[in-house]
Amino acid sequence: MHRILRLLARPVTYTRWLHLLIPVAFVAIWLFIDMDHMWVLALVVVPLGLIPAVRLEEGIQAQLLLTPGERGRPDASIAVAPSATWRDRWRTVLWLEARLVLSGVVVACTVWAPSLSVDLVARGLGNPPTVFSWLDACPPSRWWLIPLAVVPLMVMAVCLVLAGDLITFLARTLLGPSATERLTALEERTELLLERNRIAREIHDSIGHALTVAVVQAGAARAAGDPAFTDRALIAIEETGRAALEDLERVLLVLRETGLPASQRPTLLEADRLIESARGSGAEVDAEFSGPLEQVPGPVSREGYRILQEALTNVLRHSGPVPVRIRMAVLGGRLEMDVTNPLTGGAAPGAKGGSGLRGMRERAALLGGEADTGAHEGEWRVRVRLPLDSLI
Repeated sequence: MHRILRLLARPVTYTRWLHLLIPVAFVAIWLFIDMDHMWVLALVVVPLGLIPAVRLEEGIQAQLLLTPGERGRPDASIAVAPSATWRDRWRTVLWLEARLVLSGVVVACTVWAPSLSVDLVARGLGNPPTVFSWLDACPPSRWWLIPLAVVPLMVMAVCLVLAGDLITFLARTLLGPSATERLTALEERTELLLERNRIAREIHDSIGHALTVAVVQAGAARAAGDPAFTDRALIAIEETGRAALEDLERVLLVLRETGLPASQRPTLLEADRLIESARGSGAEVDAEFSGPLEQVPGPVSREGYRILQEALTNVLRHSGPVPVRIRMAVLGGRLEMDVTNPLTGGAAPGAKGGSGLRGMRERAALLGGEADTGAHEGEWRVRVRLPLDSLI
């Protein structure tokens, strides 16, 4: 009894009750058409259920009234979409039939249970019943009928709760997402997670590079005590900061969902900007490029730019302004990139478990390539191989 009272206190119990009463309007219209053949109504809903838009309408209504807590959620147990297959259409037909039956049960319970309670009280007080004439057969001493008036109301309450739970179960079973819809939702969620990871990498690589250059330049200028060097450092900081603001604006445009085309993101054709930024920080950069970089596919060129950016950022962050050797070549259907620098007494780039090295490997893996990082013959080396054939 306590559980029933607790369930009756839920707002969703009454929204489900309303959902079960809605078909009464359809039945009332049918009464004006053919009162003597109500069973034909079950046949009428068959062609209705085969209309794709009906599943959309029923899904919206069911999600709003049966599972309001899931409304608008991508993982909702009741789909809000038109029928895409014949299986979905026949599931909708079964849903409409089940809804009619349950609605009839609930309407009967809602009407007859209170009527029986009223007649029990009336008969207990000595008045004739208005609906249930069989109560006239009760013995003369009828006062005990009055306490029994609560029984039909309790039955009605149990009926409402059970019918609401049952119709919700049927809605999740018959109007729930199909296998195709679940796969589509999973793909959309995967794309969203991949996009978030890409944006996180963009921010890490771009802003992290700019801040690293600014810190190195400011520290070098303070240590040098040379006004001319300080001026050059401030200019480098200004240029790096301006470039970082441009990159940040690109990322923010993606976050604002403005449909920024990928072609607007920097490519390896703009690698000189990274090299000059590193040189401005005091690093001696020896760069050598070979092969037609302009023919590198867009995805490879954009990801290659970010990998090079992170490699130079790691050099400045962990080793300072040391000599850096960059070798990049397009040959044999792939892009090869090697970035090496002397290991200093500080920690190696991967010693503190940062996300930069992991981001480089993830970028390479997404393109079907590989990125190896680590110490090699007294140097720190970033070695990247990205295939081109599959993307040209």
